[in-house]
Amino acid sequence: MGKRKYTHVKELEPVILQMRKEGKTRREIAEHLGLTKRQVEKWVTRYNRRQERIAAGIPPKPKGRPRKRPLSNTEEYEKEIARLQMENQLLRDFLQFTERK
Repeated sequence: MGKRKYTHVKELEPVILQMRKEGKTRREIAEHLGLTKRQVEKWVTRYNRRQERIAAGIPPKPKGRPRKRPLSNTEEYEKEIARLQMENQLLRDFLQFTERK
């Protein structure tokens, strides 16, 4: 295989693990999969770190933006009340501006 500029190394995880069990070097793995030696080294480092954290009982961090937590009933009511108060104020200001009280 020729060298790739970018690849999802995570997709090749089973192949890399199998080759590591067979005793292949990182350079041999990289050449076989068309990756750079550095890509394989980085993946192995991340994989080992992830396995250490799992063994220590530390849950993996979720990827991406955290989800918004759902509002409780009282929070929903307070938010709706604030919205209605703001809407009432806007309507009062509009009526006053048009001189139609």
